[in-house]
This record gives sequence, structure tokens and C-alpha cells, in this order.
Amino acid sequence: MADSSVTKVEASHAPKGAEGQRYLASGRALSMRLWDSISPDNPLPPVRREYETVGYVVSGRAELTLEGQTVSLQPGSSWIVPKGSEHSYRILETFTAVEATHPPAEIHDRDAPPKQ
Repeated sequence: MADSSVTKVEASHAPKGAEGQRYLASGRALSMRLWDSISPDNPLPPVRREYETVGYVVSGRAELTLEGQTVSLQPGSSWIVPKGSEHSYRILETFTAVEATHPPAEIHDRDAPPKQ
């Protein structure tokens, strides 16, 4: 029998991650998160994550550096960060974006801040 459950998550009540992300709906193989009004600050150190990310910019501007290549992100931009790729973001203007991750980033500490 097919799974007929429905999951609804309101962003205003969604759990918040350590880096400011809000965890939205999540299934077994895919999850969504919201980066809402993230302020510009110092770039975060490059990381490698054990999930693939696709994203879409709602507002603001940022730079994504992926395996040594830097691309500008602005409203309407979408991007992909392949699983295991070294990447970092630099927020240039207050930034709002939606991302989907496969497998879900928040499961099994995949989204934990990098260990120093």
C-alpha cells in the first residue's frame, strides 16, 4: 500500500538549526529548509556535506564557492551542491533561500557544524 500521509510544516514554527536554517517538510529521502533573512557577515569556512543540495534564492545576494569556483546568487538563481563537494557561502545582502537536500540534511547529524 502507498504511503498516504501528509506532512505540513509552518516555517514560523519549524525547528531551527545551528546555522539559522529552519527545517521544513521532510520525507524519507528528501527534505526542505529555509534560510530566512540571513544577515551578511564573515564567510563560513569551506565544508563538505554528505548530502546533495539544490537551492533557490528568494531575496538578497550571496556568493557560493564550490570546489574553487565562485558564482553569484541573486533572486531567481538556483544552484546545486553535489554530495561531498567542498563549498562555502558568503552573504552579501540579507539573504532568503529555500533548499532541498537528499538525503535529509537534519538526519544522523549530517547538518552538524564542522568539527574544529
